[in-house]
Amino acid sequence: MTTLWISIISVALASAAIKAAGPVLVGGREPSPGFLAVIKLLAPALLAALVVTETFGDDRHLVLDARAIGVAVAAVALALRAPVLLAVFLAAAATALARALA
Repeated sequence: MTTLWISIISVALASAAIKAAGPVLVGGREPSPGFLAVIKLLAPALLAALVVTETFGDDRHLVLDARAIGVAVAAVALALRAPVLLAVFLAAAATALARALA
């Protein structure tokens, strides 16, 4: 068995153990409202962190390029209550235009 397959199996087992730990540790108890509020905020915070790092980071340096223009256009579109699909299309178009002009 190669190192790659050992790594894949290890990650799969660790993922299953992490997923099973929640129901095992909590059991039948109801989580507190404060805990549920924190859990609800984790996904948006992680998504925002991923967007920021992928948009503005490159090899541990701050980068402002066409991706930043696309994110800015999407942010403006969403602030103006545009549908998400339209915001994604506008962001892609603005990024492509910025790359073509640069």
